[in-house]
Amino acid sequence: MTTTDNKPDTEPADIAAFLAGHLNGRTAEELSGELHQLLDAVRAHGKKGQLVITFIVDPPANGVESAPLPIGIESAVKAPKPTPVKSLYFLDDEGNPVREDPRQLAMDFRTAPTTTEFKDI
Repeated sequence: MTTTDNKPDTEPADIAAFLAGHLNGRTAEELSGELHQLLDAVRAHGKKGQLVITFIVDPPANGVESAPLPIGIESAVKAPKPTPVKSLYFLDDEGNPVREDPRQLAMDFRTAPTTTEFKDI
């Protein structure tokens, strides 16, 4: 037994056209700006990043089949950040970070006297 579906084949909506028309183009402008910022950050820091676009579709109000569908678009940019600069520390006997090595003997330095007179040789 063969069944035939009488529904005509429909083409899915073009997502680029949908984004371009969503909120009269404001969504596409915002996404373009976020992508541009992401590309700049990736180029500047040499690390990967990502732009996540989420479509939120709510069911029709009150379950009415012919009611309109609320569709929202959210985005999240995860741009790379610069690597924080690190500094070296030693741990003292109490486990606290200190700049000078506590095992190193301290040397007493003094400032050499200065003069403005020069000797001819």
